[in-house]
This record gives sequence, C-alpha cells and structure tokens, in this order.
Amino acid sequence: MIKFIFKGILRDKSRSVLPVIVISLGVFLTVFMSGWMKGIFTDMVDLNAKFTTGHVNIMTRSYAENKNQNPNDLALMDVESLMTNLNNDYPEMDWVKRIHFGGLLDVPDENGETRAQGSAIGKAIDILSPESDETERMNIVNSVIKGAIPTRQGEALISNDFAEKFGINIGDDVTVFGSTMNNSMMFKTFRVSGTINFGITILDRGAIIIDITDGQMALDMEDATSEILGYFKEGGYDDLKADTVKTTFNAKYSSPDDEFSPQMFKLKDTPFLNDMLTQGESMSSIMVTIFILAMSIVLWNTGLLGGLRRYSEYGVRLALGEEKSHIYKTIIYEAILIGLIGSVIGTALGLGICYYLQENGIDFSSMMKDIDMMLPPVYRAVVSPQLFYIGFIPGLVAMTLGNALAGYAIYKRKTATLFKELEV
Repeated sequence: MIKFIFKGILRDKSRSVLPVIVISLGVFLTVFMSGWMKGIFTDMVDLNAKFTTGHVNIMTRSYAENKNQNPNDLALMDVESLMTNLNNDYPEMDWVKRIHFGGLLDVPDENGETRAQGSAIGKAIDILSPESDETERMNIVNSVIKGAIPTRQGEALISNDFAEKFGINIGDDVTVFGSTMNNSMMFKTFRVSGTINFGITILDRGAIIIDITDGQMALDMEDATSEILGYFKEGGYDDLKADTVKTTFNAKYSSPDDEFSPQMFKLKDTPFLNDMLTQGESMSSIMVTIFILAMSIVLWNTGLLGGLRRYSEYGVRLALGEEKSHIYKTIIYEAILIGLIGSVIGTALGLGICYYLQENGIDFSSMMKDIDMMLPPVYRAVVSPQLFYIGFIPGLVAMTLGNALAGYAIYKRKTATLFKELEV
C-alpha cells in the first residue's frame, strides 16, 4: 500500500507539491535558525575562552577580587612548580601562562624623543616555545597584517590601527611605560616585528603582544604570572568537566585563609559572561521553540486544508464501497510520506547552509567598530546532532496531525447525504 500511495503522491502534483514546499521551507528555517543561534553563542564562548578566561583559569584570591585592574603585584608565584603539578594532575588539559598589563606605548622619533604616545593593552603569551599553541589558539597567525610573528626576545606585535595612526613601521622601536610587579616604574623597549588586527575593537585600538619571557623580565615577574589558563584538549568547553576540575583543584591547592593562594574559576564563573550566556541560551531556546510552534500551526493548517479539499474524493471512495477505516489509514500514511519528503529536503537544505556558514561565517566587524566588548567579528553556524532531527518535529508531526484531524470527518459521512452530493 505504501508503494501505491507513493506513486499517487508523485503523479498527483496538485495534492503533494504545495505541502512539500511548505514543509521544506518550514523545516529549513527551523534547522537554520537553530544552527545559527547555537553558533552565535558558541562563538562568544570560544572567543572569551581563548582571549580572557580559558575553560578554567587560576589566579590568587586577591587578584581575582581586583582582576579588572590587572594587579600584577598580586600575581601567582612559584608558577613553574604549579604548572608541573597541573600537568601531572590534569593531563587531559593544556595549561598556559598569561600576563596582562597596561600602560603607555611611546613612539620615539629619529632623535629618540617622544613623537607620539597612546594607551596600550598588553598581553604576554608563550610565543617562542616550539610546543606552544598560543598563536593558533588566539588566531594570531591569521590576524597579522604586516610583518611577522616575533621570532626572538625583544620583539612585539602591535595593533595595526595604532601603527597606522602614529606612522609606525616594521622594525621601529616602541617603548612601554608601566609599573612592575613590585610597583616600580617600568620602561621596556621592543622592536616591532609585525602589526595585527583581531577585528575586536577593544583590542585593535592599542594592543601590544609580547612573549611571556619578555613579560616576566620587564615586569619583574620571574617565576610569576597573572593567570594560568586551562583548555580541554578534546572538544570545547564542558561546564560539568570544568566544575569537576575546579572542585578538585581548589580542595587540594586553595586555602580560604591565604589571600595569595591559587584559586581556580571556570568560564561560567565570570559574572558578565555567565549572565550573557544564560540569557543567550534562554533566548535561543525560546526563539527556536516559538518558531517550531508557529511552523507546526502552519503545517497543521496545510494538512487540514488539504484534507478538506479532497472531501468529494473521499465521498466517491466511500460510495464505491471502500471502508472508512481504510481511507483514514491511507490519509495518515500519505501525510507521513509527504512529511518525510518535505522534512528530508528541508533538513538537507538547512544543514547545507549551516555547514557553509560554519566553514565561512559572516563578517560583522564593520558593524562593531564602536562596541567595546569581547564579541567575535565573524559569526558562524554550528552543525550539531540536534539539527538532524529537530526539523522533523514540525515537518512530520504537525503535518500528520493536520491530516488526521481533516480525515476524522470521514467517519461523520452519512450514506443518504453522500448520494445526495453525488446526484448534484
């Protein structure tokens, strides 16, 4: 019977083309919106993890309370010993040191006198170690505009906007004015090896990136660092795993009575980021749910109207002696087949677009020039297992329910009324 119904769907375009188009469009939009919304918030998590928070991060208790001020006088000490313990205790994670600092970036003229100055946001990361993944993790390799990544100590990357504003060329010297870990003045000159543009306004205005060894020497932070960040080697951020690592670490290494003892935080412990992600996840779920319900109603009506349009056909089939239950079953089977065809087409289209956007993304950097937040300039969709079945909820279930409701009218047909209709 299924084969017979399938042939009928293919041959009678009037009863199959419109429902298939409506279902395909609805399922496509459902799959696409789900993948796109998930991709946006995944990009936000990844960006903040790579640049600021890690999947987990370790700092002293005092540093954590004043983190926005980059208080390196409260930085972690005995870092190498702590790094060894971390690698032994949590081999499933990558651990990296980061130093955050701020100050003035001084540009000298040919006589060594100050030609220009501007505020700078500084990051010291592990650039020179062969085994380090920091340049890939922060997308530095693909963000270099001019020159190259530092290959020796004493070299630095600066933001391309800053370099163009003050006429800084590759090979020029710049001096960073700031304060050391011991609160003394710091004057350190670096040779510009390249300029960089992340597409993130807050970093591109005046960033300077140096190797972690240079940062420790310049800031009097030998065997010290602002933070230690941890990243899961397999997959992205997992809140449950991060919570387990945090709990075990703090129980072993952190002392509530010692303000300089190390304390671990997970990504979602960042107040602003946690609020943003919670609201984003809620909005994403609400939007997808509303969209599924709306499309379900539309497809339900499509099935209902399709069934009512064939009211006379059902009457003829009843007059020829076909049982009501058999006609009703064929309606349901037909609705399931049409729903499957439309759902498969819509899901394939939605997955195709989501995969394209996952690989290429859409660049919104031109719209974020005045936004001082850590937001990714390029947003991508995410192809997740959920997308392979979420479209079948409105596409298959709603279509079948609509036809089931319309087909219920078959059982109300009376023989006397039926013959009167046929005479007309």
